[in-house]
Amino acid sequence: MSSKDAVLVPPKHIAAIAPYQAGKPIEELAREFGLDPARIVKLASNENPLGMPESARLAIMEAVSGLGRYPDPAGFDLKQALSTRYDVPQDWLTLGNGSNDILELVASTLLEPGSAVVYAQHAFVVYKLATQARGARHIMVPAKDYGHDLPAMLEAIDDSTRLVFIANPNNPTGTYLPNAEIEAFLAGLTARHGTRVTVVLDEAYNEFLEPELRVDSIGLVKRYANLIVSRSFSKAYGLAGLRVGFAVAQPVLTDLLNRVRQPFNVNSLAQAAAIAALKDQEFQVRSFNVNREGKAQLQQAFEKLGLEYVPSYANFVLVRVGDAARINQELLKRGVIVRPVAGDGLPQWLRISIGLKNENQQFIDALTDILKPAHS
Repeated sequence: MSSKDAVLVPPKHIAAIAPYQAGKPIEELAREFGLDPARIVKLASNENPLGMPESARLAIMEAVSGLGRYPDPAGFDLKQALSTRYDVPQDWLTLGNGSNDILELVASTLLEPGSAVVYAQHAFVVYKLATQARGARHIMVPAKDYGHDLPAMLEAIDDSTRLVFIANPNNPTGTYLPNAEIEAFLAGLTARHGTRVTVVLDEAYNEFLEPELRVDSIGLVKRYANLIVSRSFSKAYGLAGLRVGFAVAQPVLTDLLNRVRQPFNVNSLAQAAAIAALKDQEFQVRSFNVNREGKAQLQQAFEKLGLEYVPSYANFVLVRVGDAARINQELLKRGVIVRPVAGDGLPQWLRISIGLKNENQQFIDALTDILKPAHS
């Protein structure tokens, strides 16, 4: 075969990746079923139903005039705001194009073919994708009550393990790990393996926890040099479309992350909006309250329908509906978008993002109608 007849042969670990499946867009569903987009409810992607805060919108309008220039590659002003909020030096902070970017940065920094990653069954799918993309090996530990079994994860670490992902609260199951369990895991890991294994504590949904349940993760970072805490502006802060996330870690890890980070990975509008949203306490309180009320609304409806669900600590609820593929299709026909999680090993379950009261009710009414023959 001549060179001109040769075909592309991608690396096996790349070819084996199943692309990430995002929640179905409203416009796509409207086209598919001929529905009015204004009557469609999207409860699939864990977005903030309040949308973007007005403070962030105003900050964006002010920043628009500077779009002819590149954004600040170091994100000085945003890091300064984060440094003040979390009481850490700026050189402990890394900015990301969403917290998803942070996870990919960590994987790029620490993994290579032959190394291994430990994460839990039913955890965020990006852990698997980021591992595969680097040709590293998966060590997936069976879930315990749909959440992380930290003692089992500690035992699963071997000589090739370089990274452990822990989601708290966990997506897509909504489970929660208390501070004592995370501290015990970090202490056990350090006693056995020193700092050669890095832990990512993914706290994308932290702001939806009741205040007394929130782990002192920044305090843990100050104590453990092998810990990276990842946070997001996409959920509680309402900036999903702008893609802003950040990591907190000690300078040795932060320096490594910034060696592989793209220099302009967080755009000017995103930086300006994030600063405004971080300071907008009123919006944060409103987001928390809307989520708490919506969670109760959904969980009470599931109890009334006799459906098993996982008590949630996030801004979504995982519910067992049986034939999830069929029920999801019926919901789509009724203009309700939720998230099937068969790809997460949960084929009988659906993940329902918490929306506004009327949006939640539209979903509840649709689900009740679909299940009616089984409950009549």
